[in-house]
Amino acid sequence: MILKTKEMNVARSFSRNRISKTLGVLVASMTLSMSAMAADAPKDNELLRDYVHYVRIARYDLALSNAQAMLDRLVPPFGKTEADKGGITLSAFVKLVDAGDVPRFEESVARGMRVAEVELVSAKLLAAYEQGKRDEARVADNVTKNIQLLVGTSRQRLVGRERLIAAGEYAMPQLLENLTRNQDAALSTEIRKLMVDMGRQSVAPLTAALPAVESKLQETLAGILGDIRYKAALPALYELALSPSAGASTKKAASDAIAKIDRAFDSQMDASLLFENLGDDYYSQLESLTSFPRENMQLVWDFFPGGSLTATPVRSEIFHEIMAMRMSERALRLRAGNREATALWVAANFRREFDTPAEYKSPLFGSLRDAMYYSVSAGPSISQRVLARALKTRDTALALKAINALSQTAGASALASADVGRPLLDALLYPNRRVQNEAALALAAANPQSTFEGSDRVVPILAGAVRDAGARFAVVVGANPEASNSIAGVLRTAGFTVLPPGRSLSELAEPIAGAPGVDLIVSMLPGNATRELIAQSRSSTRLLATPIVAIVSELAEPDLRAMHGRDSTIALVREGSQPAQIAQATSNLLSKNAGDALTADEAAAYQTRALAALRDLAIANTPVFNVGDSTLPLAGSIENAKGKLREQIGEVLARIGSKRAQSALAEATLAAEGDEMLAMINKLTGSAKRFGNLLDDRQVKRLTDMAGKGSDEQATAVAALIGALNLSNDSFLSLLAAPEAPKQ
Repeated sequence: MILKTKEMNVARSFSRNRISKTLGVLVASMTLSMSAMAADAPKDNELLRDYVHYVRIARYDLALSNAQAMLDRLVPPFGKTEADKGGITLSAFVKLVDAGDVPRFEESVARGMRVAEVELVSAKLLAAYEQGKRDEARVADNVTKNIQLLVGTSRQRLVGRERLIAAGEYAMPQLLENLTRNQDAALSTEIRKLMVDMGRQSVAPLTAALPAVESKLQETLAGILGDIRYKAALPALYELALSPSAGASTKKAASDAIAKIDRAFDSQMDASLLFENLGDDYYSQLESLTSFPRENMQLVWDFFPGGSLTATPVRSEIFHEIMAMRMSERALRLRAGNREATALWVAANFRREFDTPAEYKSPLFGSLRDAMYYSVSAGPSISQRVLARALKTRDTALALKAINALSQTAGASALASADVGRPLLDALLYPNRRVQNEAALALAAANPQSTFEGSDRVVPILAGAVRDAGARFAVVVGANPEASNSIAGVLRTAGFTVLPPGRSLSELAEPIAGAPGVDLIVSMLPGNATRELIAQSRSSTRLLATPIVAIVSELAEPDLRAMHGRDSTIALVREGSQPAQIAQATSNLLSKNAGDALTADEAAAYQTRALAALRDLAIANTPVFNVGDSTLPLAGSIENAKGKLREQIGEVLARIGSKRAQSALAEATLAAEGDEMLAMINKLTGSAKRFGNLLDDRQVKRLTDMAGKGSDEQATAVAALIGALNLSNDSFLSLLAAPEAPKQ
């Protein structure tokens, strides 16, 4: 259904030569800038030498000034001076470092990175040096020279291997080209051994080439992949081993490679499932599938028949999503009915859209329509699977998109289907108010006619969207009541409603259960207690995805960061941080988890949508949703509501047959004025016509006291209300005794 089109053509333009030329231009510009900065070389040497010296004698203030001056001289993004204005290129910086004592530089940088005053500048100097070394190794001309060294002297072979391993994937097009030519048996042998030693850096390029090269080379590549023994190669190897068009020797080579990697070859294996699983690993951003950690770009590989191995550089922010989409497509080519692969493609496409940096146009999938287009076209079953993935991974932004797609395509039966569990029902318990609201609205709009587990949560959530629109609730857990109250004050200033602080989540169970939701937990507990709080919250259906700000001691921080540092729902803040720092950490954490406070417009929109849904459910008189469950929150909301909102709440209360609903509607009517009062009188009349008189005598008297007052239209409306209330006959006498309405 969703296969590559335009991106295949785009990818062809990023051939090995294109990458090589680009790097070549970069190196040329580096070389040209060297002459321009020659006069500054002594100064640059001094800056670098003095930084190293002052780090070693612990004069970190002077080390900082020299390192910063050195960094300012580098070209962007590491420094501030452009190459054409005398900036030091990375290539020149590498030469500068290599001309001195490299071990001394590396030792000083490592020491500096452990000292707060110079930690950042030391890290930047090291990053610039390492990037310069990588760029140098990856230049096409250098790769060509280093490949030739593989058949030189022992020393040359060692140097060539080290440099090619440093180049990694960037060397693969030329290595594969030389292996394909097979003109030099000694060189081919060395290249084969080198590819094995390069390990995972060889796997993605070789598996991209495997289905497209001629059979003899397929056998060679399968053998190399088998010797590397990297499980990411299994899908491509199984695809080849199970291919009807592959020859017997090719299939054997593939199956032998599989046996080396996975102990045995399984002739019943589903290659589509393997590609789906690999795509899922990419989606999870496994480090083992990231070739260039901490770099801005990653390479995506293709091999086109009659062409060569081709790399397309893409931004690291969206690399994993792009690879998840591509693996999903390979899974779908092998088995078009693979729904999980389709759902993975849709989810990854949404994440690609979320994570693409502003102003960046990806060469792969960058020309696709809006991600929602593909989501709705895939149908409700796929959206349910996407939603299930979002809830499992606590991806709030993805959950909202999946629910949006479901609301556009799913009927009642699809929404409550158990095909993939019932993720939309699970979303009613997801600890994010936006997700809860959207799920409840989607279920209400579907108006199912048979009850289901969890249906009783829909109406209270909709009522909460009216009553608590825009409100955010926070929990503070700490052993020191004074400190807890101080943090609670910071949160209130930030707009949170803070539940009474406690010493543990168990102690706060009752107030948490009574809140419409918990948007933030702030913990100030010792290390072990913090770990227990995190575990307890993640085992609670109400708190499993609630963002947590954990304020921890310097001693406890390393262990907690090792355990939870990659969890996007947890922020660790050092004990003793200023209130402004805690507030900023909280804001950053909530932004990452789509938990920002609702804007006034968003809150108003949720109120309007929730009231419209409740009204429609009341009119439909559905046997599944009891609109009466919204009475208490709506009765409380109408007291302070004004204008259109008061009328909307009144419309729902007028359709609930309870004394509390009619009484709240009467009080709102008596509090209104002018045209608003007339509208409210008509709604109260509608309630009386449907359910009879449920008012107290006191309220009846106040209403009958309005008889004959105001305009003719209002007086007639009041008279109709009195009639609908079916009062005793003496009420009619009071109407006759009422003063005449003023002439208009």
